[in-house]
Amino acid sequence: MPAILKKTGANVIFWLRCSRVYALPMTLLSWSVAFIYSLQHGGDILSGILVLPGIALMHLATNLIDDLLDYPLLMKNEEFRRHAPETKCDYLTSGSTNLQKMCLCIVLFIGMAGAIGLFLAWYSGPWVFAFMLGGLAIALSYQWCSLHGLGEASVFTAYGPLFFCGVYYVMTSSFSAEVLLLAVSCASFVASVLYAHMIMDFEGDQSHGKLTLPLVVGSKSGALVGLLLFYTLGYSATIVMALQTGKLVYLLPLLTLPLVVDFYLSLRRYIADKLHLPIIRPWHYPLDNWGEMSRTPDAPFFFRIYYVRNIATFYVALTALACGI
Repeated sequence: MPAILKKTGANVIFWLRCSRVYALPMTLLSWSVAFIYSLQHGGDILSGILVLPGIALMHLATNLIDDLLDYPLLMKNEEFRRHAPETKCDYLTSGSTNLQKMCLCIVLFIGMAGAIGLFLAWYSGPWVFAFMLGGLAIALSYQWCSLHGLGEASVFTAYGPLFFCGVYYVMTSSFSAEVLLLAVSCASFVASVLYAHMIMDFEGDQSHGKLTLPLVVGSKSGALVGLLLFYTLGYSATIVMALQTGKLVYLLPLLTLPLVVDFYLSLRRYIADKLHLPIIRPWHYPLDNWGEMSRTPDAPFFFRIYYVRNIATFYVALTALACGI
């Protein structure tokens, strides 16, 4: 029996790594904003806690579906493979698992999320079905959307209105315009992580025939302006929230503004020179496994991925703090 448990535990850890469980902190933080705000407005704590694993499972399933559809393209397109990070689908390219097991894991994740959703629909109200279908639709269509310039719109919808309004509804069985402002504010920063990634993947996506939003814009310099629009939308929603509620504490996320300026300049430098790695400063951390990563050719790329992720994390965390004060 201990051997079976050990093998099962190893399999769970393996598939969590494959599905990029390290990306879940952003999901947790986004949930915390909606959860704390809902609690302040009489929300049910049990349903609020229960919805989190359902959302997390759908997030992990979406990551696996994206890899499942990207893998054949990665294998047949040498140019795309050359521009992709070494970690892209590494668990498949190394032979550690196969597509059949991957599909089974996707079905399992979606099935468990669906079971949670069905309970919440019974417990909180029928609108939960709409949020469930919306989440499933985004999970299944995300790869297609990312190929047609709609990846950021999918992420914005999933991490914004769908996420925040869904959590609020599950906890209060109602809707709120202020929750929508919080959704727009946080989702703009979350979507900026993907958008910045797409800017840096410009050549790889172009060689692969993807039509990402930066490619729709037509140039990396033009796409940089688009990044500023994401940040402007997020800050604007924050300011409107503060004015509408009369609570200046909602302006706390504006403290990330110097980091946004610093990242923008760093990304502009990367566009001019992909080998440029700035001096690492205290405000750049955390940088995952940086001792090893800094010695690889992908270090300039991953530095900026970590940095833009950190900025979004700080922004959402400050928003959660503002909701709780």
